[in-house]
Amino acid sequence: MHARAYSGLCPLPSAGELKRWTAHAKGAAVAVSLEEVRKVALALPDTTEEPHHNFGSFRVRGKIFVTIPPGGELLHIFLPTEQRELALAMDPGFLEPVHWGSKVLGVRAKLPLARKATVLALVRQAYAFKAEKAPTGQRSGPRNTTKRRSAA
Repeated sequence: MHARAYSGLCPLPSAGELKRWTAHAKGAAVAVSLEEVRKVALALPDTTEEPHHNFGSFRVRGKIFVTIPPGGELLHIFLPTEQRELALAMDPGFLEPVHWGSKVLGVRAKLPLARKATVLALVRQAYAFKAEKAPTGQRSGPRNTTKRRSAA
């Protein structure tokens, strides 16, 4: 399949938009499965699922926006600072910071406890954040792609 160049699809949502996306899910926690996350992530343009050390990962043109630790019950979602801090403040019951040394790079979602709408919105937001940074040309070097979905 041929990948289509990124055309600015899916701009980063504002803090207000993220709040609205998740507000309707506040009352009822509906757990999300890894398969539901995979379905949403792979439906996004230019997304691949690839290994990342002993984790799985979803990438947009080579840039990782989600990693999947072994076990399938956690998800690391890489967000910009403002959206990450908002998500952590709104849902501390199932989100916690992902630390890399002294830096916080994203949120760790505990899928069995998570609200489905929130996690899927955060995955889309992480995709948009990384898609802005990802080069639009072909990625150089070898690929170990397990699944690929290109824009039609």
